[in-house]
Amino acid sequence: MRIRPVAVMGLLAVVMNITQAAETEQKMSLAELLTPMLDQHRGVVTAAVKHLETGESFVREGDKPMPTASLIKLPLMVTAYQQVADGKLSLDDRCVLTKEDQVPGSGVLTTHFTPGADISLRDAIELMIAYSDNTATNLVSQKTGLGATAAFMKKLGLPNTKLHSFVYKPETTIFPERSKQFGLGSTTANEMVKLLEMIHANKVVDAKACEQMTGHLLRNEDREMTPRDLPTDARVAHKTGAVSTTRTDAGIIFTPKGPIAFAILTTENADNSWTADNESHVLFGRFARTIYDHFNKPGEITGPPVARVLAMGADGDLVTALQRTLNTHLKGVFDVGVDGDFGPNTETGVKKFQELKKLPITGQVDAATWKALGPLVTQAEPVDAPDVVNAQLLEKNPADQLIGPPIVACAAYAIADGRTGKLLFEQNGDAIREPASITKIMTALLVAQAAEKDPRVLEETLIASARAANTSGSTAELKPGDKVPVGELLYGLMLPSGNDASVALGEHFGAKLKPADSKDDPLELFVAAMNAEAQSLGMKNTVYKNTHGLPAEGHVTTAADMTKLGFAAMQSPLLRKVVSTRQRGAQLDSVDGYQRRVLWKNTNVLLGIEGFNGVKTGTTGGAGACLVASGTRNDQPLIVVVLGAPSTESRYVDSRNLFRWAWNELKK
Repeated sequence: MRIRPVAVMGLLAVVMNITQAAETEQKMSLAELLTPMLDQHRGVVTAAVKHLETGESFVREGDKPMPTASLIKLPLMVTAYQQVADGKLSLDDRCVLTKEDQVPGSGVLTTHFTPGADISLRDAIELMIAYSDNTATNLVSQKTGLGATAAFMKKLGLPNTKLHSFVYKPETTIFPERSKQFGLGSTTANEMVKLLEMIHANKVVDAKACEQMTGHLLRNEDREMTPRDLPTDARVAHKTGAVSTTRTDAGIIFTPKGPIAFAILTTENADNSWTADNESHVLFGRFARTIYDHFNKPGEITGPPVARVLAMGADGDLVTALQRTLNTHLKGVFDVGVDGDFGPNTETGVKKFQELKKLPITGQVDAATWKALGPLVTQAEPVDAPDVVNAQLLEKNPADQLIGPPIVACAAYAIADGRTGKLLFEQNGDAIREPASITKIMTALLVAQAAEKDPRVLEETLIASARAANTSGSTAELKPGDKVPVGELLYGLMLPSGNDASVALGEHFGAKLKPADSKDDPLELFVAAMNAEAQSLGMKNTVYKNTHGLPAEGHVTTAADMTKLGFAAMQSPLLRKVVSTRQRGAQLDSVDGYQRRVLWKNTNVLLGIEGFNGVKTGTTGGAGACLVASGTRNDQPLIVVVLGAPSTESRYVDSRNLFRWAWNELKK
C-alpha cells in the first residue's frame, strides 16, 4: 500500500507536535510540575525532593512539622545502627518476644509468632522496615532506648524528627505535647530528605551500615504508595506510614539518571479509606512518577487524584468484605471466593449483582453499587441488623461477693509474713509456673551468702566473658572483657535485671566450686548450687536450669516457693540494700584499658511508693509478668508473690491490692 505525501506530512506534523510538547514538559521546573498536583490534594501536604547528583530540588513547606506514622521507623533504624557502631548494641543481640510486646497493626510478629520466640536485632530491624512490623519496632526501641532516636536525630541536625512513644502504647510518651499533636512520631519533609541524603552519601554511621540500611529500605513490601506508578525496573528504597488521617512516604528512587531523595507527608486527609486507591496513595504514585519522568523522560500530568472505584486488581480487607457481602446477596446464584483478591471470580460476582439490581453492568464497584450492597459483611459470620442486636437480652453472671480476697488478673499469688516467712494466704500457690527473672533472687542470694562468709568477695574483680556479655534479653550492658567488682555487679543483676550479670556472677562463683583439674562448666556448678539451696529452703517445686530465668525446659517454680526465697533474700542486709535501691551509677573498666559509665535503674516501680522495699520483677512470654515484692505497713512486713499477670501494669495493681487486703485482714 502506498502512503500519500499528504498523509506523510500529516504524520510528521503530529510527531513534531508530540516532540515539542515533550520538550516543553521537560523544560518545566519541578515546582511547575508538582505544585498544582499538591494544591489539588484534599488535605495538608508537605514535600521535598532532591536529585542527589545534580542537586536540583523542590520544597513545599519543608520545615513544617508533620506526623510520621510508621515513617518514624526509618530514623529509629538509623539510631539502632549508630548504637551498633558505638558498641552499645550488636546486630546479633537477641530480642525475646513476650506477650506484652505483641501489639496490633501491621507486621507478622503478633499474628504469626508465639511468645518466647527469639530473633536477632538484625531481623527485628528487617521486620520493622520491610513489613512495618509494630511489635518489631517496639523490640528495637527497647534495645536503643525510647529517647535515643530524638537525641541522635538532634545531633544530626534534625531537631524535629522524634519518636514519641512505643507503638500502640501512648502512655509511654516522652514528648506528651507532641504526641497529642502528631501521634507516634514527628518530622519535616526537609529533615527526611537530609537523612536520606546522609545515608546515600555514607555520612551517617559508616559505609557498611548505610549499605545495610539501604538494603532494608529496598526490601520494603509496601508498593501501594510511591512505587505504584513507577517503571517496573525502578528501585525504591523507602519507608511508608499510614494511620487514621495521616499517610507518609520517604525514600530514594534509583533511576537511570541518578538517585532522587524524596519525602511527601500528608495529614488531615479527606479520604481516610484503607483501599489501595486511597487519594493519598494515588497522589504519592503520581508524585513519584512525575519526579522520575522529570529527570529521565517526559511524563504526563493528569487531573487531581481521587479515590477510584474498587475494581480488578484490588486487594485487602475491603475486598474480603465485598466478597462476603456479594455471597449474602447471590446465595444460590453464584459463589464468590473469599480471599481478599479482586480477580475474575469477584468481577463476575459484581456483574451478576449489578444485573440483579438493574445497575449498569461494569464489574466495578462504584458509588451506586456500594449503595445497593448495603452494610458490608465484615466478619465470617454475618452480623444481625442493629435493631435485632439491640433487642437481645444478654445474661449476667452472679454479682461478685463482698467478702474474700481481691479479684486479681494473675494466674497465682502467695502472701507470707515478712517476719517469720510463714505462708498466710495463697491462690494457686502450688501451681507450677515459669519464674522468669525472679530467678535472679536465688542467684543474688548465693552471692550474698558467700559475702557473709567472707566480705572480701564483694571486692573481687570479675571479668565478663563473651558468653556472659552476649546473653540475650534484659541487660546490665556488659561487654566482653569488662571488669566489675562483684559487689557492684549485684546492682547490675537486680536493678536492670541483667541476664548478662547473672551469667558473669554464676561463672565467677561457680569457678570457686570447681574441683581442681575438673572440666566441669563453672556455670553449671553454680546452677547446681542454686538447686541445692532451693531444696534447703524447702522450695520443693522449684528447679533451676539457668541463672537468669530465660525460658528453659523444666525451669519452674511456684508462688508459695517464691515466698520462701523472697523471705530468705530479705534476711540479708546486703540484699535488702541492693533490692531497695532505685538507681545506681557505675563505672566499668575494660581489659582493653578504657572506662565507661552506666546507669542501672530498678525495674520494680513499687519502690516509688512509701512502704515498699523490694524484691524483684520478671517477665517472659511463658511466665507472664511476675513480681516478688516486700512491703511494710503499721510494723507488719509482708512478702507478696504474683505470677502470671497478663501485663506489667496488672502485676503492680494485683500486688498492691493484695498487700492492702492482707494488711487489713491481719488487723482484724
